[in-house]
Amino acid sequence: MIRGELLILLVLLAGSSTFAGVYIPKTGRRIPQTLSRGWGDQLVWAQTYEEALYWSRSRNKPLMVIFHLDNCPHSQALKKVVAEDNEIQRTLDEDFIILNLVYETVDKNLSPDGQYVPRILFIDPSMTVRADLNGRYSNRMYAYEDQDLKLLIKNMKNAKKLLKREL
Repeated sequence: MIRGELLILLVLLAGSSTFAGVYIPKTGRRIPQTLSRGWGDQLVWAQTYEEALYWSRSRNKPLMVIFHLDNCPHSQALKKVVAEDNEIQRTLDEDFIILNLVYETVDKNLSPDGQYVPRILFIDPSMTVRADLNGRYSNRMYAYEDQDLKLLIKNMKNAKKLLKREL
């Protein structure tokens, strides 16, 4: 009898520790979406730029647009650290509208200094690309690499602060 209870307890503990390191949104575990493309399967991603702009305006949240390619090693490295960072996943879930694109758009506002990957742009609900929230390179202002995680988190926090201060 005690052996059976210990076995059940062991199975329950093993199962709960499996998910201990993964961020789970307030609304509970979600079915993975193909729109995430690995950037955060538990997050709700916009399908198109137009849809993302609509959500940003209607929900009064900043939009974060990620341009990447599936076969780019820099994009893959950045995706891995973003998907594994619980602080980023929580912030994206609670405070941002998010979109990731593996193709270029015709909107020139989304490539203010060129078409390269990976690049991340922040757009406020007034549909203004935030030129003051960028990466560490002067020739690729919106480029981020996997070692730029602290800068990305800082820019995400600044996007939230600017939204509250300016609107």
